[in-house]
Amino acid sequence: MTREYPADGADAFPRPPRTVTDRDGHEVTLSAADAVDREALVAMYLDFDPADRAQGIPPVKEAAIEKWLDNILDEDCVNVVARHDGRVVGHATLVPDRHGEHELAIFVLQAFQGSGNGTALLETLLGAGQAAGIERVWLTVERWNDSAIALYKKVGFETGNTESFEIEMSIRL
Repeated sequence: MTREYPADGADAFPRPPRTVTDRDGHEVTLSAADAVDREALVAMYLDFDPADRAQGIPPVKEAAIEKWLDNILDEDCVNVVARHDGRVVGHATLVPDRHGEHELAIFVLQAFQGSGNGTALLETLLGAGQAAGIERVWLTVERWNDSAIALYKKVGFETGNTESFEIEMSIRL
């Protein structure tokens, strides 16, 4: 599969760890995640609003969440979590595909959406990706998800394939 990427690389993104204050006044810490964060991630995904699930992820049942986390907490993936008061409230991941590119997925608990946490989490994940030497990142988003599309464009993603009900977007780090 040949995916289109912007000709120029993005500017530098902030790298983890970092702390931000969101528009609701919450202090949110963004840090690299690994298997140590597994239990907290399972708890976050069990609390995840079913209406915010897209393309079958995150899974709904605990066993399926744990199996999914086995794959995305792999050492080949880049993961960042957002924490407020010690609780994981957001997670983003870059997962390598068979073409040497990385697919992005991001999840923020509903109570923490709309206050800048998605932007901070996405930028920090892309900074971690830059630090790891990742050059090409892509994602798919449902075409009706205007807020997500606006977020991705805001940080530099460009629209590629728009032939289906999902829009493909990409960025060169």
